[in-house]
Amino acid sequence: MTMKKGVMRPGHVQIRVLDIDEALVHYRDLMGLIETDRDAEGRVYLKGWTEVDKFSVVLREADTAGMDFMGFKCVSEAVVDQLRGELAEFGCAIEDVPAEELKDCGRRVRFTAPTGHNFELYATKKQTGRYGVGNHNPEAWPRDLTGMKAQRFDHCLLYGPELDKTLDLFRTVLGFDLCEQVMTPDGKRVAQFLTVGMKAHDIAFIDHPEPGKFHHASFFLESWEDVLKAGDLISMTDTSIDIGPTRHGITHGSTIYFFDPSGNRNEVFCGGDYFYPDHEPITWDADKLGKAIFYHDRVLNERFLTVLT
Repeated sequence: MTMKKGVMRPGHVQIRVLDIDEALVHYRDLMGLIETDRDAEGRVYLKGWTEVDKFSVVLREADTAGMDFMGFKCVSEAVVDQLRGELAEFGCAIEDVPAEELKDCGRRVRFTAPTGHNFELYATKKQTGRYGVGNHNPEAWPRDLTGMKAQRFDHCLLYGPELDKTLDLFRTVLGFDLCEQVMTPDGKRVAQFLTVGMKAHDIAFIDHPEPGKFHHASFFLESWEDVLKAGDLISMTDTSIDIGPTRHGITHGSTIYFFDPSGNRNEVFCGGDYFYPDHEPITWDADKLGKAIFYHDRVLNERFLTVLT
């Protein structure tokens, strides 16, 4: 059982896109994220309608697609300081990012995990409240939502090497728990799903020789009907689809995967397991990976394994 260290939850992800206007048609109009700001660099800030912080997704136009970094929000600036020291002791490369480098966000401590991905810790970000309903006698939902009506940024799945060392980092330094894993017959962990709260996962990693690869960013929907409607919208807009709607074996969420115009994979899903710190990790055998990922098809399609940004 992990001692919690003061990391609360996923806070944001910065995604590289090849064309910002095309990306906005996808993330804002199709997925239904709310545009909240832009900055001098041309980055666009978005959020799911239930999120209280000002943004959870930052889009940056670049020559290559992928993920720049994923940030986790901590309970206080003191926790950020404490964890900065522990990350340095662990051997992570650290960069101090000043307040306001992201608009209305406090200072961030950026570090590189053994998988080659950049993560950030921060404690301060402007809170604008739930979009369209606020915090005082709120209505059930805003009436001007579009597209899939994504509720929140939920997690990322990342591909890279050194899963054991990365698990050690997230457990011992950051206070995450291992919820679910995929093991080979010789005892190698090839996939790991980690949470810092009660969700099925907040971050997941799959073993891959090339470091720093981005598989998908995932967004939460309310119901299976919403996931089916997302599938309809994907077809209506001729959006490139990966697979679904279907169910996962791992986490048991109901899901659909598709691609933004730059080739970054997205997921929208509903449901899924819950986790408490006294739960043992759920283990899947590697030869059952097809069923673990796509419970109905029971086989992995080639795109899911090979298309990364």
